[in-house]
Amino acid sequence: MSKIYRAELVGVFGCPIDENPTGVVMEAAFAKLGLNYRYITMLVEKNTLGDAIAGLKAMNFRGINLTIPHKVEVIKYLDELSHAAEIIGAVNTVVNKNGKLFGENTDGKGFITSLRKVDVDVAGKKIAVLGAGGAARAISVECALAGAKQITIANTTKEKGEEVVNLINQRTQAEAVFVFWDKPFIVPDDTDIFINATSVGLYPNVDESPNVEYNSVKSNMVVADVIFNDPNTIFLQEAANRGAKTVNGLGMLSSQAAMNFVLWTGKDAPIDLMEQVLKEEFGLT
Repeated sequence: MSKIYRAELVGVFGCPIDENPTGVVMEAAFAKLGLNYRYITMLVEKNTLGDAIAGLKAMNFRGINLTIPHKVEVIKYLDELSHAAEIIGAVNTVVNKNGKLFGENTDGKGFITSLRKVDVDVAGKKIAVLGAGGAARAISVECALAGAKQITIANTTKEKGEEVVNLINQRTQAEAVFVFWDKPFIVPDDTDIFINATSVGLYPNVDESPNVEYNSVKSNMVVADVIFNDPNTIFLQEAANRGAKTVNGLGMLSSQAAMNFVLWTGKDAPIDLMEQVLKEEFGLT
């Protein structure tokens, strides 16, 4: 029997992307199951996404992840969307099905899974979200679909913020309201879960934090950040200093990576290993 030397290719398109650790996690999972897959981390600038997608198809990639700034733009290059991705209007995972590109969104599902792992349920909760980009849309919609009572969207661009609010109000059972984020955001007193879904604080800008009146954060709140590099963001430090329970972005990253693994390989993901590898990358063991 002849030996197969060609590896199945997957990876991620993004800008910035150099500090994204997903490849280390996915490669460890592939090795654990003895799969001949390679995960390639690729710098793809905003105006070259179409060329990158064409290259993906030409080189028979099994699929790709999308991160900043491609999660919404990629949709026009896809042949099919999952129900969740269609509602959210953003895609972070593409599966190549014999030349047809299928788009899924595992961001929001991964986020909710990360909360459940620390015994936090979004059902019946009032949630405040900073941002209205791809990650914010996914998280907000998935929280709404999971039974959140009310979702407040704070964004610096009125049009994008109201678009997410209208989406939630029209397509889910949750109530959504918009706050124009042109000054320090004051977290509503009755907020149960407060989420930074912006890129503020992402490496190399680790000294930055969202424009928030941090004294409005209460000790009974759960405060979560999607940023995973550095996972100990100033946003979370400020919340912890006020007694809030904090959840960093590593849980969301490992959970969505496990979902992506299943979509591309059809195999159960070694989630415990993936979480361990991710923690080791950030010196958290």
